[in-house]
Amino acid sequence: MSHEPRRVDQDAAADQDKDWWDDPAMPWKHKPGRSDIACLAWMGVLAVLSLALLPLRAWLLGSTSRIPALVAVTGSRTGSATLGALLREGDYRAAVPWGLVMVVGMIMSCKLDWVYWWAGKLWGRGMIEVWAGRSERARRRYERVECWADRAGWFGMFLAYLPIPLPLMAVVFVLAGANRMSIRRFIAMDCTVCLIWLLGCAWLGYAMGSPITAILAVYSRIANYVAIALVVVVFVIAFTGSWRRGRTEAVKD
Repeated sequence: MSHEPRRVDQDAAADQDKDWWDDPAMPWKHKPGRSDIACLAWMGVLAVLSLALLPLRAWLLGSTSRIPALVAVTGSRTGSATLGALLREGDYRAAVPWGLVMVVGMIMSCKLDWVYWWAGKLWGRGMIEVWAGRSERARRRYERVECWADRAGWFGMFLAYLPIPLPLMAVVFVLAGANRMSIRRFIAMDCTVCLIWLLGCAWLGYAMGSPITAILAVYSRIANYVAIALVVVVFVIAFTGSWRRGRTEAVKD
């Protein structure tokens, strides 16, 4: 006689007995308190804000008159390089001094980085494990990034801003909290490094000059279409995420 149905029933009962927070998909290993819930909510805000800014970035990049706003609102390093090129070509027309634009851009870029630090302080590697999920490939990817960050030490703050297709910045910031770096030191280093990168990108754009402005002129013709396409992508991602969550909850019920 097979005991498989009984085992399935026992597993289902065990899952029902678990508290809502006792889930591998959650970053904590304990019953969450107010700080845990608040930090997780802020992580959600970061995810939503990152998606919402994609169309805005694409639209602001589409005109020389909007480049200062792109840098000031988003802290865009691409915008900073373009700003440098505009300064070289004499096309900077904003009433605000470019140095002030850079400082505001630094503040806007770093304004929520403390949330990653907080996640690391509360949960250690917990948030990184959530990002990796159950994918073995993603797990190896995040382990590789962690290895680089650990070897780099404090210099990892500079490497965090490298424009590479790896989640280096988030991992470095989480590890800063996990390694008990003080919040004052984290914010000071983050803001300093961010400003250095913005100024470095502006210098690079100034050195290149006309090739960047020529690319901008071509992109400006399709900027509105790119922005509209990204709005559609954001809505599709949001709708798909809501549909999957609803389906998961229905299955659990």
